[in-house]
Amino acid sequence: MMVKFSDDVGLAEEAIDTGGPTREFLTLLMEAIRTRRIFEGKDYAKYLTFHSKAADENEYFYIGRMIAVSIVHGGPGPCCLSPNFFMYLVGKDKTFEAPIDDIPDEEIKKALLEIKNATSLSELQVITEKHSSMLQTAGCYRFMRTLEDKKKVVADYIQWYFIYRNHLSIQSFREGLATLDFLNALEQHPSLFFSFMCYTETRLTADLLENIFHVQFGPPGSSRRQEETRVLSYWQDYLLSVEERNGSLYLEDILMFATGLREIPPAAIQPKPQLLFQTTSRFPVADVCAITIKIPVLHSYEDFQEAMDYGIQNSPGFGLP
Repeated sequence: MMVKFSDDVGLAEEAIDTGGPTREFLTLLMEAIRTRRIFEGKDYAKYLTFHSKAADENEYFYIGRMIAVSIVHGGPGPCCLSPNFFMYLVGKDKTFEAPIDDIPDEEIKKALLEIKNATSLSELQVITEKHSSMLQTAGCYRFMRTLEDKKKVVADYIQWYFIYRNHLSIQSFREGLATLDFLNALEQHPSLFFSFMCYTETRLTADLLENIFHVQFGPPGSSRRQEETRVLSYWQDYLLSVEERNGSLYLEDILMFATGLREIPPAAIQPKPQLLFQTTSRFPVADVCAITIKIPVLHSYEDFQEAMDYGIQNSPGFGLP
């Protein structure tokens, strides 16, 4: 596979890839995958769904392969699969269960809730008859003999909706995940890869971001070291400010600027990112290949914050000629 990066006017950008462009590309790729037509459901609890054109174009296989290649090469995962679907996918749950609320079709969701909330056998029989066509499509229509039968009907329909009707799509997706033997690793160590495949509530904090960088200071006792110590305090205050203000800039933007990643992978970032100080530019400079960020040595926190905001917010894309 060959990937070409272009600048803001469409010209190819020459670069030696020692990891930085790869991480940036894989990050953008995983972000694009989350919105593909083969997925449905909530933003951070998605399931595979059948799409005829996607099936014709073998998209399920290719997206599975993209995920495997990204994670194996140190990139992120999709971080969007439903935990219920993920555990079924890796074979840890022999029977599939999911809440009614995960179904994106509002009419189907409403029908299943009516069945679930029936309070008498006669009411249940009337409701199942009302939705008999829907239940027959899934092969789970039956005569209700007890009120408890509603649990089985709802569970069977949900399993059909997410798993059985999408069986071929799931199989093709698994074949893609088998690239580079990733599926085997996924099945053997699901907990290790959970945060790659599924959304987790862990949010990037100022402390976490600060601690991923190794700070390179000048010689101890030098005037340069004193200036760098002062600017380091600006950096620490800046991270706290970004975390608290919830404006147009987020900690994830700073991480992306410095490393090419929007989240810290469970296996950590290798090699360890470096924080350096520089006096040749008023704005921050990053090298995602070497995984370094150079912050400007300025005389006030206000100037530092303004320069950092401007530099990072204007960084997406490759440079203009």
